[in-house]
Amino acid sequence: MLNPQRWLILAIVAAAVHGETVQMQNLVLPEDADTHRDAVVDLFVDSYEAYMKYAWGHDDLLPVSESYTDGRNGWGASIADAMSTMWIMGLDDWFEAAVNYTATVDFSKSNTDSTVSLFETTIRYVGGFLSAYELSGRKYDVLVDQAEQLAQQLSYAWVGNNAIPYGDVNFTSHEPTIEIGGIAGVGTLTLEWNRLSLYTNNDTYRQLAEKPVQHIINMPAPLPGLPGTYLDPSTGDPVGGYTWGSGSDSYFEYLIKYPRLTNTDDNSYADAWLTAVDTSMKELLRTSTVDNWVYLADYDDDKLIRHVGSHLACFYGGNWILGGKLANNDTLVNIGLQLTDACWNTYASTATGIGPEAFAYISSDGNYTGGSAPDEEQLEFYDEHGFYITASDYILRPEVLESNFYAWRATGDTKYFDNAVSALESFQEYLTTTVAYTGINDVDNTESTKIDDMESFWFAEVLKYLYLTFDDPEHISLDNYVFNTEAHPFEAPTAKSIYGSTSGS
Repeated sequence: MLNPQRWLILAIVAAAVHGETVQMQNLVLPEDADTHRDAVVDLFVDSYEAYMKYAWGHDDLLPVSESYTDGRNGWGASIADAMSTMWIMGLDDWFEAAVNYTATVDFSKSNTDSTVSLFETTIRYVGGFLSAYELSGRKYDVLVDQAEQLAQQLSYAWVGNNAIPYGDVNFTSHEPTIEIGGIAGVGTLTLEWNRLSLYTNNDTYRQLAEKPVQHIINMPAPLPGLPGTYLDPSTGDPVGGYTWGSGSDSYFEYLIKYPRLTNTDDNSYADAWLTAVDTSMKELLRTSTVDNWVYLADYDDDKLIRHVGSHLACFYGGNWILGGKLANNDTLVNIGLQLTDACWNTYASTATGIGPEAFAYISSDGNYTGGSAPDEEQLEFYDEHGFYITASDYILRPEVLESNFYAWRATGDTKYFDNAVSALESFQEYLTTTVAYTGINDVDNTESTKIDDMESFWFAEVLKYLYLTFDDPEHISLDNYVFNTEAHPFEAPTAKSIYGSTSGS
């Protein structure tokens, strides 16, 4: 395990960074892989059949009440999020039906409240449609047309000369909601809007998406490479503390994925990611006093370390593995693997074998979290597992399985394959409900009550990452595809380096 006192100072020199393949060469699946892969397809089929019966055309199925909810503007978020997974699984008839449905939707207006999220709509709908377009051989032009219809409306988030867009837009009045937003919300557009520019021959979308990222990269930061979590679009100024978790997460994710997707000759994205990683290693890495689990702490606006973690933030293990591979830096890969192992421990330690929404830990510099100190029961749990639960629910999040997938494809270590098998079995046992599958309120209780919502990312992310862990490693290889933050894969050029020698795509 990493000694937190031995910091590696990275040399951020473009000429010294050489990309390599991400996946382990000649990776061989265990003999029982097909059985587990088929079981994941069964989960998908059971879930989608229930969605079609009780919630078709709506955003999420409510599995307990056999009804639906429209939290993503009522355009059918589960359909958009399921399409790329359908194609990968070979569910061609359902894919055709999803394309046909998508062609009928008027994306110029919301079917619910008029306010539309720039971030959520980009990663789910725009990303989902463009990924499905690519995967299916670029033959369904309506998917590009519908993605562009959304982007045209979302473009009203940029006001005047502001580099930073607002996070929400009213599709009726074409006016944004005036409020601050997280850097993830405005820094997680580049993959999708770059692809949209490519397929529409309209470079405006790429330019709009790059503006806020370039602003964030170039603004002063007390911690190099770690901008404040929130931004005021009217001024461009940062607000708040520093974290790889909620509010910041996918900004960092896309810093390394964007140069990989485009082979751009602009080094600023990879430089910014490497700087963020360097600072995080020096300032945020912490090791638990029990079992030496490695975590990334938060750093709040009072300059205090918060010893907290979350399921959402557990994407960082896979992100560091990917970036470490592209930078040919084994230290980063190894830390990414340790972060992944610590996140998996949150699964392995609960009664259901499923990880909690949020957790905390104790390191050599204390247990400050910004909230209450751990109680006696939490301390007992910590003494056994090296973390304690602060929010016990599971809402079908994918991030732990995402990092586990990267770890499996990068190393071939069968413990990561076995982790995925364990998660699959836990889902089969504890997430079943009236119809399909749903979240639970207490991962440490095998009799937990259910959460009445099957989030669309169950289709897009959880079931895709599980399926691909059990599938032929050359199918949707990490050397040929870059995943957006909703796990929609985009085709990538041959990797030469995260500092590409050619411009564009």
